[in-house]
Amino acid sequence: MYFEEDLKKSLKVLKEGGIILYPTDTIWGLGCDATSNSAVQKIFRIKSRTDSKSLIILVSDSSMLERYIKEIPETALSLISVSDTPLTIIYPEGINLAKGICSEDGSVGIRICGDEFCRELIRQFRKPLVSTSANITGKSTPSNFREIDNKIIKSVDYTVEYRQKEQRVFSPSPIIKIDTNGVIRILRK
Repeated sequence: MYFEEDLKKSLKVLKEGGIILYPTDTIWGLGCDATSNSAVQKIFRIKSRTDSKSLIILVSDSSMLERYIKEIPETALSLISVSDTPLTIIYPEGINLAKGICSEDGSVGIRICGDEFCRELIRQFRKPLVSTSANITGKSTPSNFREIDNKIIKSVDYTVEYRQKEQRVFSPSPIIKIDTNGVIRILRK
């Protein structure tokens, strides 16, 4: 793999409870072990964000998804199988995750990642990753690496080199919420 060195360095940082800056299947994100309370608190500090606002996490596949939510609504499985673009789904009840990942009602936003680097990183790490935009809370979301504030870059333990030179403009994924009864609400298009 042409990003093997980035994988090794990212895995080392993640296993030590550190923070990475990495490309996802949408925008560049700040990432950490989504099961580590201390790592998640570092993300909140970097972003100057209150820990009452939940975080999105990435998983590698549907079998990993099953380990972090209490029950997958049938509607979600249908949407995942037909979506040809990144889609973040808010599930009713997250489990086995760090404090601050789930919202106050227990729900959690999860995306099965389609990006080759991310999926391989998560697969090798064997845990979900936090994926929050690489910006200070309240500032605009960077659409590619060159738009990321230098303060963010300096605040992480490792910045992935893969895809830094891409000029393409990326945007966050749509977010939908699925209630326990299967009702779908679009939160972000």
